[in-house]
Amino acid sequence: MFGDLMGMMGKLKETKEKVKQTKERLHTVTLEERSSDDLVKVTLTANRTIKKIEMDDSLLKDKEQLEDYLILTLNKAIEKATAVQEAELAAVAKEGMPNIPGMDGLFK
Repeated sequence: MFGDLMGMMGKLKETKEKVKQTKERLHTVTLEERSSDDLVKVTLTANRTIKKIEMDDSLLKDKEQLEDYLILTLNKAIEKATAVQEAELAAVAKEGMPNIPGMDGLFK
């Protein structure tokens, strides 16, 4: 019994370290999102750190339009980064979880 408990504790500690390493690695994963007409492009990491925003000069003439483009494109970029981050972390967590009956459905 104690061997199983110690093994599970060791596996959980190992998983915690893998999650930390994955979070660090996600700082190096860059994603790109563009507006539907390519007038705005946002580059960010999978940890949702914005690295670069590019926009067509035509948007500089209309502040309200520029704001709308930025909001839409940034929100899409953040959603994409969040999905990548969640999938990566869920994979690491699922891999490191001890086999506990009834816990299968938590990481699908």
